[in-house]
Amino acid sequence: MMESKIQDLQYVAVGRLEEFPPLIGREVRIGAYDLAVFHTSDGQLFALDNRTPHKKGGPLAEAIVSGHTVYCPLRDMHIRLEDGKVLEPDTGEVRTYPIVIEGITVKICLPDFM
Repeated sequence: MMESKIQDLQYVAVGRLEEFPPLIGREVRIGAYDLAVFHTSDGQLFALDNRTPHKKGGPLAEAIVSGHTVYCPLRDMHIRLEDGKVLEPDTGEVRTYPIVIEGITVKICLPDFM
């Protein structure tokens, strides 16, 4: 995978924009990272850990996109894409990662990635 520095952060190319269809989550694995990438209907992309914060977990990439939240039917949780916070009445949080589009290339910032 290609790597570049943008604003002193380490970004890793994960695919072309066309590989991330709107309203569908996609699992992306990079080294030890297992991520879920979501493309909203307004054209924004979000990257989060691919695991719900429920104690039994579950793959977040299979969640249903609605606006800027995802709904995990397996664990009955709504999670905000911008910050990974679980909406009430549930609690919890999913780690989020900065994501950029350069031309047609989607890149995700991964801490400590070499």
